[in-house]
Amino acid sequence: MTVKVLVADDHGAIRAGLVLILGNAEGIEVVGEAADGAAAVRQARALRPDVVLMDVRMPGTDGITATRELVAEGLAQVLVLTTFDLDEYVHAALRAGAAGFLLKSVEAPRLVEAVKLVAAGEGVLAPQVTRKLITAFAQSAGKPVTAPAGLDDLTDREREVLGCLGAGLSNAEIGSRLHIGETTVKTHVSRVLTKLDLRSRVQAAILAQEAGLALD
Repeated sequence: MTVKVLVADDHGAIRAGLVLILGNAEGIEVVGEAADGAAAVRQARALRPDVVLMDVRMPGTDGITATRELVAEGLAQVLVLTTFDLDEYVHAALRAGAAGFLLKSVEAPRLVEAVKLVAAGEGVLAPQVTRKLITAFAQSAGKPVTAPAGLDDLTDREREVLGCLGAGLSNAEIGSRLHIGETTVKTHVSRVLTKLDLRSRVQAAILAQEAGLALD
């Protein structure tokens, strides 16, 4: 299966570099480019990509607003690109439903891998900084939010899976920790997102941090 990608970044040189990397990767097809959020949404509606690689700060409609629109319409998975500043823009993008984010300094092989993972429904945060980032995002939100009613509807196993998401674990790591298969993990993650009315596993991770459910 070929993963169709739309690249949105207002810097022409950066956009060209991303297109070059992804365009030369096996199993990935770059179907379009956009220099701002509004163009990204328009192109996503027309081209139906699997993944939109989205810059956060762009003129006009920014990446956060565009991400919210894309996710709300179910047009594509969104993978946010950012510099390593952990600011409210990135936090807001994840809250808007982005499947994860990468740093703009990401190596080409990791970029390709991340796009494929996001297309497959696996949230992506750079492994070496995952736990730090999730914690930072949760803390930057200020006071903990009121736990959603759906939290009480989770089974014990689903709560364990939510705790693992809060710790930044991948499906494989969750499976190893809970001694269950990856397919079973995916099923549990899907049920957790549905019961809590969340758009991505990254949102689930932030919620787990805020609710004090993240595993050590």
